[in-house]
Amino acid sequence: MNCIKYIFIIFPVILFAQVNELEQDSTAVQYLIIEGDSVPRTSIDLDEVKLLHKLKFDSREDRIRYLILRRKTIKVYPYAKMAAERLDSMNTHLKTLTKNRHRKRYTKRIQKYIEGEFSEELKKMTRTEGQILVKLIHRQTGRTAFNLVKELRNGWRAFWYNTTASMFDISLKREFNPINEKEDYLIEDILQRNFQSGRLERQKPAVEFDFYDLTNKWVHQKTP
Repeated sequence: MNCIKYIFIIFPVILFAQVNELEQDSTAVQYLIIEGDSVPRTSIDLDEVKLLHKLKFDSREDRIRYLILRRKTIKVYPYAKMAAERLDSMNTHLKTLTKNRHRKRYTKRIQKYIEGEFSEELKKMTRTEGQILVKLIHRQTGRTAFNLVKELRNGWRAFWYNTTASMFDISLKREFNPINEKEDYLIEDILQRNFQSGRLERQKPAVEFDFYDLTNKWVHQKTP
C-alpha cells in the first residue's frame, strides 16, 4: 500500500456561521443575521436531505456482499476525504511559496506528519479496501491516484507505482464510475446513507452525477 500512502504524504479552512435572532415583538417579522453576511434574511439555508429507497436484496448472498462493501467503504472514505483536503490545502499554501527550498521543506513537513499519523492504518488495508480507496480518491479529487502521483512527482514514478499495485490487482488508474459500474453505485448508496445518519462527514464530490438517476437505473430499472 506504499503507492497509496504516498498520496496522503504529499497532500484547513473551517467556516463558522453564527445565527443570531433580532429582538422582536409578536407582530414583527423575524429576521436572521448570519455572521459575515450584512443582508438580513427571513430564512436560513439547510443541508440537502436525500430521500433514500428501502434496501432490498435478491438473495442472502447479495445482502452479505453489500454489508461487506459497506464496512470497507465506511473504513476508507475518511482517507479519501482527507486526500482531497490535503490536496486543496497543499495547493493553496504552495501558491504562497516562491522558493523551491521552501516548497520542499513544506512538503517534507507534511510527509512526516502524515507518516506518523496514518501510515500504520494504511498498511492494514486489504486489496479490496485499497481499490475502493483509489476509486473514492477519484470521487473526492476528480483525479485518479495515478494522475495525482504523476502531477506531484513524475510519470516514471507513477508508472512503477501502478505496476506494483497491479500485482495486487489494484489499478491506480481506476475511476469512480457509478453510472456504468453497479458496485460504484452501491458505494455511493452506502455513502449517502451514512451521510444521512451522521456516521460519515459529507464532502462534496468532484465527480458529477445524479444519485436519483442512478437509483432509477440500478434499482428501479429505469433508463435515466
